[in-house]
Amino acid sequence: MERTIFTDEHQAFREMVRDFLEKEVAPHHEEWESQGHVSREVWLQAGKTGLLGLDVEERFGGGGSDDLTFLWILSEEIARGGFSGLGFPLANDVVTPYLTELTTDEQKERWLPRFCSGEMITAIAMTEPGTGSDLQGIQTRAVRDGDDWVINGAKTFITNGILSDLVIVVAKTDPDAGSKGFSLIAVERDTPGFERGRNLDKIGMKAQDTAELSFTDCRVPASNLIGQEGQGFIYLMQNLPRERLSIAIASTAGAEKVLEDTITYVKDRKAFGRPIASLQNTRFKVAELTTKLAVTRAFVDRCITELNAKKLGPAEASMAKYWASETAKEVIDACLQLHGGYGYMREYPVAKAFMDNRIQTIYGGTTEIMKEIIGRIVLA
Repeated sequence: MERTIFTDEHQAFREMVRDFLEKEVAPHHEEWESQGHVSREVWLQAGKTGLLGLDVEERFGGGGSDDLTFLWILSEEIARGGFSGLGFPLANDVVTPYLTELTTDEQKERWLPRFCSGEMITAIAMTEPGTGSDLQGIQTRAVRDGDDWVINGAKTFITNGILSDLVIVVAKTDPDAGSKGFSLIAVERDTPGFERGRNLDKIGMKAQDTAELSFTDCRVPASNLIGQEGQGFIYLMQNLPRERLSIAIASTAGAEKVLEDTITYVKDRKAFGRPIASLQNTRFKVAELTTKLAVTRAFVDRCITELNAKKLGPAEASMAKYWASETAKEVIDACLQLHGGYGYMREYPVAKAFMDNRIQTIYGGTTEIMKEIIGRIVLA
């Protein structure tokens, strides 16, 4: 089924992205997986190519486009290539709105040019060792002391945590104000009291640096407060639909590529003297997977259109994230099964996809949290 949300300009951008990934990423990704993080050089190359800050104003070095479809094309191509180490979607899809919509003019001048050039790698620190999807359970504290904020606490599972130069920290600034007691504070690399723990050993996404962060009497200038004090939780709720749609887009694109590769494989692989594609079980299974992905793709593309029009609500974003990530998990698992023993070998892309994509139903809010959000809104 033809996708109708793309223009000729979109398609030209997709070709540029594919060329960049082929030249700047594919030859190095295996090495990055061994070392546990990508190179800073690839971020700089992405900045030079115009792949960072696509919806940031041109005066700061960004793309200046309010068409978020370009972001999703980049995320799709990264997912289709299996380049799970690249943290570009985290920067573009998640961090950007905090830096463009909530910052002061001084903060924009200070951060956005380096953000767009790839000189400044960013992260957002929500999750804590004792709190996962329950953001209201955050315990990291920030106390105002004169012209500074003093932060104490710990974060974990932070994407881009090792390489990041600027981390947006979600901290409790008023312990008695409930959901209105959280604020967002930017902590810059080498700030005293800010330490990075180990680069976490995950089952997949080996080239994506994911770290533990700790803050011990970490003193940050008051000028690093993002937005208004006490509005952090509201800002998170406003921006999470964009993050969750990003995950849905990557899940869908990654699963589509795995299914395409699997269809090629079953046509060539023989069992009992004939291609396994000729077996009824294979035909039925491929029919099921193709249909589920086609339906998922239609809904995700509709959500892309809705987000561009600023109409995508939290329930629909949660539906997209829940359904697409769970569908991808099912599709990739079934494709691994169709590969037989070879599917269990790391040298086959389906095995890598199986490990890399398992996180999709967990980060950005687990499937169970997505269902809770949807249920509460529908039953309100």
